[in-house]
Amino acid sequence: MLDGARYGTYTLRAASVRGDSARYRGEPRRDALLTARFGRGEDGLVLVAVAGGARATERAHLAAADACRRIGEAVGRSHTRLADDIRAARRSDLKSGLHRLTDRSYGKLRARASELGLEPEEYTSSLRCLLLPTDPRCRTRVFFGIGDGGLFRLRGGAWQDIEPSVPEPAAVTGGPVLGFGSAPPETPGGDRLTVDLGITTPPPPYAESKLPPAEPFRFRASVARPGDTLLLCTDGLAGPLRGEPALAGELAERWSPAEPPGLAEYLMDTCLRVKGYADDRTAVAVWEA
Repeated sequence: MLDGARYGTYTLRAASVRGDSARYRGEPRRDALLTARFGRGEDGLVLVAVAGGARATERAHLAAADACRRIGEAVGRSHTRLADDIRAARRSDLKSGLHRLTDRSYGKLRARASELGLEPEEYTSSLRCLLLPTDPRCRTRVFFGIGDGGLFRLRGGAWQDIEPSVPEPAAVTGGPVLGFGSAPPETPGGDRLTVDLGITTPPPPYAESKLPPAEPFRFRASVARPGDTLLLCTDGLAGPLRGEPALAGELAERWSPAEPPGLAEYLMDTCLRVKGYADDRTAVAVWEA
């Protein structure tokens, strides 16, 4: 899958390709990719979701596609409020609202697993998303999700691993942990919930009834600088980027020029082979003008 667009000050490129290992075994791509725009003009919001189905399960590719579709439906219903919160830099609102949307999406995955007669771990997926406003005056970029993968930033010709850290589930006490990134400009009146899903009391941040403790919710809201390149990817690309300096250097050299690559060139870049890494690769890159 291959997609791309330009909105305001940024250019988006997205690709999802089957890995050499899956090709050799004749298996479908376990990764899934969704790109969607909600709203019009400067009030719009772009969602990019990437997912990777659980290994050694027959329906991994279906679960990944289902996860993307579920979060797309949820964000689509609430895009107006989400876009307003991004423009107003209400980070704690965004985190609590997106956490609830993600919980609800995974709840639907578990319901689907039950319909298929499967255990929840047999029909599940990682899910990692970017929210990008189309308003050129807003440079806030929001990441959220669950599961393995990578979030990187290319700045000044060097890669920065900006994957948000999360506490161990056993270490979480008290109220929810507020958003990562720069300090939120909160109003004295406090925060409001971003999304009304008909839930009277929001769930605790790491409730075992909602999400397995090993898969905490991740969130980061940051302000992009001109010249930055933000990269969101599944573990198939995050692994070699972290483990092979040669690949990181090659991509930094190819993606450092101000003009982003075309779609075909970007697809070739994401397919650079690295010995020992043969998984599916799904990568979304955002170039800031």
